[in-house]
Amino acid sequence: MPPKLGIIAGQGELPARIIQACRDSGRDFFVVAIEGQADPESIAGTPHMWSRLGAADTAFAKLREVAAEEVVLAGAVRRPSLGALRPDLRTARFLARLARSALGDDSLLSAVVKEFEDAGFRVVGPDEILGSMVAEAKGYGRTRPDGQAKADIETGIRVARALGALDIGQAVVVQQGVVLGVEAIEGTDALIARCGALRREGPGGVLVKLKKPGQERRVDLPTIGPRTVAAAAKAGLRGIAIEAGGALVLDPAAVAAKADETGLFVTGIEVTE
Repeated sequence: MPPKLGIIAGQGELPARIIQACRDSGRDFFVVAIEGQADPESIAGTPHMWSRLGAADTAFAKLREVAAEEVVLAGAVRRPSLGALRPDLRTARFLARLARSALGDDSLLSAVVKEFEDAGFRVVGPDEILGSMVAEAKGYGRTRPDGQAKADIETGIRVARALGALDIGQAVVVQQGVVLGVEAIEGTDALIARCGALRREGPGGVLVKLKKPGQERRVDLPTIGPRTVAAAAKAGLRGIAIEAGGALVLDPAAVAAKADETGLFVTGIEVTE
C-alpha cells in the first residue's frame, strides 16, 4: 500500500477526484483545504483541516502529525495580495527567498514543490494517482474535428507553446485562424466565457490546452472535465484539443458523454517538443 497522502486542495474538480481515487484504492489520506479556494462540499466527510494560504508552518506541522509522507498539489489557487496573505514565519522566509524572482506561475510552483521537499515530503503529480485520466491521443465522443478545426488546432498549438514558453498560460481559443483569446491569470473557465462574447460568424472556435515547455509536471498539468465541455458549448465553441500524455481528462466517460450531448469534439493531440 502506498504511503499516506497529503492532499493540498485548491479550486476545481481535481481535489475531489483525487480523494475518490484514494477511497477507491483504500489509500490513507489527509486533506489540507486552502481557505477561500477549496470547495467545502468536496472536503466534507474527509479527514481534513482548513488552512490559510500564508500558514505554511501550521499546515506542515499537521501533515507531520498525521504521518503523511507524500503530498499532491491539487487544484488552482488564486494569488492573494501580500496584505491578504498574512504570512507566518515560514511563508515569510519563502517569499523573501523569491523576492528577486520573476514569480511566473511555473517558477513559483517549482519553488513550492522544493519547499515541500525540503520539509521532508515527497511531492507526487496528480497523474501518478489518476493514471487512467491522463489524456490519450484519441477522440472522446463521436464528433471529430474537420479541416478548419484541425487548422485552428495547429494555430492554437503554436500560440499556446509561445504563451507557455513565457510562463503566461496554457490555453488559447482560435476561431477560423483568428486568436480570440489567450489564458493568463484568469484561468481557463474565464477565458472560455470571455471568448464566447468575441465569437465570430461561422464555425465556432477551438480551445487548445497544452502543458508549458519544460513545465514541472507534478503541479498544474492542464486539466479538463465535463464542466469544461459544458462551458465550451455555452460559449459557442466547437471543440477542445488537449495534449496527449501532458494533460488530465477528469472522468473520461463523462467528458465523452457531455461532448456527444453538446455536439462538440474533444480530442487528445500529440505535440512534438
